[in-house]
Amino acid sequence: MNIARTGRRLRLLGCLGIAILTSTAAAADEEGPPTRAARLAFVAGNVSFQPAGTSDWVAPYVNRPLTTGDQLWSDNDGRAELQLDGSMLRVSANTAISFLNLDDNTTQVQLSSGTLIIRVRRLSDGETYEVDTPNLAFSVLRPGLYRLSVDSSGNSTAIAIRSGQGEVTGAGVAYPVYANENDVFSGTDQLVENPAPETAADAFEAWSVERDNRWDRSSSARYVSPDVVGSADLDSYGSWTATPEYGTVWFPRGLEAGWAPYRNGHWAYVEPWGYTWVDDTPWGFAPFHYGRWVWVGGGWAWVPPPPPGPAYVPAVYAPALVAWVGVGAGVAWFALGPREVYVPSYPVSRRYMNDINVSNTTVNTTVVTNVYNTTIVNKTVTNVTYVNRSVPGAVVATSSQAFTSAQPVARNIVKIDTQAVARAPVQATAPAVVPTKQAVLGAARAAARKPPAAVQQRAVVARTAPPATPPPLERRLAAIRSNGGKPLSDAQLRQITTNTPRAAAVRVAPPPRMMPARSTAPAAPGHAAVTQSGAPPKPPESVNPPRTPAEAPAAKSQPPHPAARPNEEPRAAAAGSEPSPPARPVHPSEAPAPPKPASPSIANSALERQHLQEQQRLAAQQNAQRQRLQQQQEAEHQQLADKAHQQQLEEQHRAQTEQLLQKHTQEQHALQVQQEQERKRQASEPLPKERKGQPPPGRTQPP
Repeated sequence: MNIARTGRRLRLLGCLGIAILTSTAAAADEEGPPTRAARLAFVAGNVSFQPAGTSDWVAPYVNRPLTTGDQLWSDNDGRAELQLDGSMLRVSANTAISFLNLDDNTTQVQLSSGTLIIRVRRLSDGETYEVDTPNLAFSVLRPGLYRLSVDSSGNSTAIAIRSGQGEVTGAGVAYPVYANENDVFSGTDQLVENPAPETAADAFEAWSVERDNRWDRSSSARYVSPDVVGSADLDSYGSWTATPEYGTVWFPRGLEAGWAPYRNGHWAYVEPWGYTWVDDTPWGFAPFHYGRWVWVGGGWAWVPPPPPGPAYVPAVYAPALVAWVGVGAGVAWFALGPREVYVPSYPVSRRYMNDINVSNTTVNTTVVTNVYNTTIVNKTVTNVTYVNRSVPGAVVATSSQAFTSAQPVARNIVKIDTQAVARAPVQATAPAVVPTKQAVLGAARAAARKPPAAVQQRAVVARTAPPATPPPLERRLAAIRSNGGKPLSDAQLRQITTNTPRAAAVRVAPPPRMMPARSTAPAAPGHAAVTQSGAPPKPPESVNPPRTPAEAPAAKSQPPHPAARPNEEPRAAAAGSEPSPPARPVHPSEAPAPPKPASPSIANSALERQHLQEQQRLAAQQNAQRQRLQQQQEAEHQQLADKAHQQQLEEQHRAQTEQLLQKHTQEQHALQVQQEQERKRQASEPLPKERKGQPPPGRTQPP
């Protein structure tokens, strides 16, 4: 350890200590909310929804955003789909789920009962994807297709991995599970795994496959980033057209006369973002939470977020991309156009405001910074010429009562004079008015069905400790009222969150010891399959016996490692297993990212700094190769003609990904060998004569 460098760091931390302590609340206020939300994309039968912090169950609307604390129940005839930026969750009948945590790096789902199918298409480095059931926590380690079922008693969980890899944790042990494995994990005090025969796909799984195929065939994927939730629904309701000024834009079909963006729907209050637009149309999620709208060619067109590039920022979810017009007692708004800056009404940092704008439209970051300083820091109003403000019918107005109680806007339109609109001031942020309870519940009737009390009170096991339960709605509304009607900051929310019990207790699992692999499992490309002890796994027996904790020697717990997350692997059947069904179509997912090198700023010498800089240059080059490969695969995937060609192309994509990973590994190894040789060469070279026996500069010769 470099003692001098450590001392400097300690002195720096000491100098910053007071500043950190005095600015903690301010910094927390500026962190901003999560950059993503889940979308309720499909509902059939009796499905009930309970917003976080409430005790009411309502019939949910499609396109409702869901986040931490929200719960969903699908009754005996129900079915639902939730979409995220990199995955889909399909909810079967008699199934209860909720989000224990949903932020930028964590997707933590509580499955209290029933069946859940998860399709994970992308998994970022360092991302946690976890499903918590009454007797175990399941961690998704790779993109793939997963089915989890909790029995009616809550004492066992069945897990079928069609593709991918995961890890089961509970009762102090952890089980690795691989593609094509079907297992039932029983018990709570002692977790026992029993292999189960693979069964034919039922109606629920067939429906899930059909939903996947719909996404795979989406032509909108050519024009919209995969981070944009809901883009696949655009195919059936509009068309893409190239324009000279805005690039390729999407024109919706079948609109009634006088239609304008943000007209057919309602305003719900979804924390932590505040007033959030929920559109009535089946396609109405992506165009109202990402990108911009513009009047072009005699009609409204949606301009999608910019395509991925060298400095690509993942698309950031927004509650509604509008500007607000002061029209007296009512509330009015219009859609933002391309290159116009969106200003959140909730507390955000400078970086968050930059990301939410540059990821959704083409805009200069200097312009975003100037608007941030003007509207958020200095709280002043400036005159901005908005492109959509003068479009006939673009400004939509409703009464304050309809706005704050989630009433349908189209049935509560307030007519405003064109000249009055032209004279009215424009405000960048949403009006600071306190919502009613109905605004939080949304424009929905009370639910006909809700989960049994035993299911609502059922505790689950978690590997990752979730955040505190959102406080009751009444307490939050009172705090919003005290805050002048403005959304609460992170610090304000934490102040009213203390001592809030969770409806269903969450038991954080103790550090587990790893069980041995039950059978030979597919390994990551370029890596041999090994057990926790580091030895190759034993060949599978003709009949796999159950694994119990007594069979496993105590081993050091190892959390799921982000490095074991390449793109989806072939579903090769393990030896001795039942024949697996035909491989499902797989959309090409992102090739594995090369390891991130350390920053040159931590180097102890010029040689080490040079080596770290070389590693950074190599990593940047490898990232560019990875992005080019993915873009090529995305383009080829959209041009598939039949199933046979599709399967052939998927195998080609997998081979390309494995070759890329092997190339990256060889390049890293060659660079390390070269750097080690350079270190040895410099260490063997004699010092210059004039420096022999001389003290280093700045020091005196010891006596």
